Amino acid sequence: MARPGSGLLVPVNGLGYPPQNLARVVVWEWMNEHGRWRPYSAVVCHHIENVLKGDARGTVVLGQVDAQLTAYIIDLQSMHQFRQDTGTMRPAQRNFYEPSSAPGKGVVWEWENDSGSWTPYDMEICVTIQNAYEKQHPWLDLTSLGFSYLIDFNSMCQTNRQSQRKRRLRRRMDLAYPLIMGSIPKSQSWPVGANSGQPCSCQQCILVNSTRAASNAILASQRRKHYGGTTGNTGATGTLTAVRQSNTFAGTSLWSPTSASSGPNNNNISMGGGHAKAEQVLLPLSSANFPCSPVMPTLSSAHGHHALTINGQNNLNRPGTQRISMSTARGAVPPGVPALPVKNLTGTGPVHPALAGMTGILMCAAGLPVCLTRAPKPILHPPPINKSDMKPVPGINGMRRKTKKKHLRRGKNPEDVVRRYTEKIKVVPDEDCTICMERLVMASGYEGILQHKGIKPELVGKLGKCGHMYHLLCLVAMYNNGNKDGSLQCPTCKTIYGEKTGTQPPGKMEYHVIPHCLPGYPDSKSIRIVYDIPAGIQTNEHPSPGKKFSARGFPRHCYLPDNDKGRKVLKLLIMAWDRRLIFTIGTSSTTGESETVVWNEIHHKTEFGSNLTGHGYPDHKYLDNVLTELSAQGVGEDNLKD
Repeated sequence: MARPGSGLLVPVNGLGYPPQNLARVVVWEWMNEHGRWRPYSAVVCHHIENVLKGDARGTVVLGQVDAQLTAYIIDLQSMHQFRQDTGTMRPAQRNFYEPSSAPGKGVVWEWENDSGSWTPYDMEICVTIQNAYEKQHPWLDLTSLGFSYLIDFNSMCQTNRQSQRKRRLRRRMDLAYPLIMGSIPKSQSWPVGANSGQPCSCQQCILVNSTRAASNAILASQRRKHYGGTTGNTGATGTLTAVRQSNTFAGTSLWSPTSASSGPNNNNISMGGGHAKAEQVLLPLSSANFPCSPVMPTLSSAHGHHALTINGQNNLNRPGTQRISMSTARGAVPPGVPALPVKNLTGTGPVHPALAGMTGILMCAAGLPVCLTRAPKPILHPPPINKSDMKPVPGINGMRRKTKKKHLRRGKNPEDVVRRYTEKIKVVPDEDCTICMERLVMASGYEGILQHKGIKPELVGKLGKCGHMYHLLCLVAMYNNGNKDGSLQCPTCKTIYGEKTGTQPPGKMEYHVIPHCLPGYPDSKSIRIVYDIPAGIQTNEHPSPGKKFSARGFPRHCYLPDNDKGRKVLKLLIMAWDRRLIFTIGTSSTTGESETVVWNEIHHKTEFGSNLTGHGYPDHKYLDNVLTELSAQGVGEDNLKD
């Protein structure tokens, strides 16, 4: 049905902030790698608000209400989301909307992604779409919000103005977001008393609660070391009158927000009635904009002198239009402030990211200065290359391979395959069949379950190369449960009989030489391999036939040195590609997404100019290791033609 009225050009950001004495809806959001604020679900927001009521400076364990967020916690004092297994920290915020807006009604607008699943819009956009929908506008232009999309409510689709690509969108009802009454309180007016409720006994809460004792122990140690047995002089520069025990996770702020005092040639700041040198004050994380305490210092320069000012609020209750924008400049680490260089995932630094992140939280909780240095970014790609500079790899014909449907054919008789690679045993030894775990002198455990003409349950065969023995019926059952490609693999020693193939979806593989060298190979150019597999529909050989699968991160670029061994590896990789062994469909070990294209136990180097993730150079063992992995898949050097 056509929608009356004219279309809508969005003039503002769509966020509604009612008068301070009215009800409002609370939406908690986190910032992704693109700088966009992504909303948590309504269930998660209700959980955060419940924790906030009891402990306004505590920690929220998100896995208690959403299993997909098991690795994440939110530190309410620093307003950051922390991933416990990797140490990744992202800013979080608490935003407010009108009760009549989309989150107040439980309305969620979503668009269909490449894998066929639905992704919710940013809350700001969701509110704007719902407003236009309720006013019965036939279309909505999101250009003024920074998105080149046109929403058509009649066809319920989203159109990219530049590429003209269309995606479906939908409107669904969900749980309404939490509602609060009264004015938006300032940070200091939140309840800061310790939570008197019974602690949760789950492993995550035990870990989080243990940090409270650790932070208090650290502070007590520092107090005994620096201030034990002395009385602070409230008028003396460089001393504090008292150091309170840290209750960061129990809800009490350690620092007292006051204005900074600046004098000639000094950088002192008033705290708790005394003065402390600016070098001892916590600085923001360099270049990452991560405040580690409720106070957020900023450096300003005037007439050659530096004054350190502190904003007493911790961003907990700031609407979207009132958020503090932190400086993006890399802050200098003052003398005496310990720097924790965050270790890259492969071990190029001394501190693991998860440990560094937790250490930063603990030291901030204890009032200790710390600066987490940011790990360098990996160099994934070489400098720009012209097409004319891409040359064929010497000794290899062509520059491209494709996997087509003709490569996907199956249909070999299981009985014939088993007989081809085994020989019958007349004198059967008294030992177990490692497939059915029955004695070889007894009938196969698949008797009565599986029947094949010419193969009796008591027949035993020996594999030709390795000599391991099994019931022939057990080998037939193993073959039927596999890829049915005419090959067998010994379940004991993994010896492959025949040509093993995989379940890799259709795609293309390109390879060429580029005029740049890899770290560790200064005298060689580089071979670049480009894999490209589109999303599609799973077939009978895949985990969920008929269901869509996603293909994230394609095209994927991989690199080899252009030397004799690198070319040998490339030839074998091409053979593995033709046998559909490079990729498979499964669950991603990095994102946890299921029904997606993943690597299939043959490692590739995807970093061109660094080795920060373990997938780059220099790595002088890589070529030998990948040759071993290829051999384990039945793609060995003996397969190469002279």
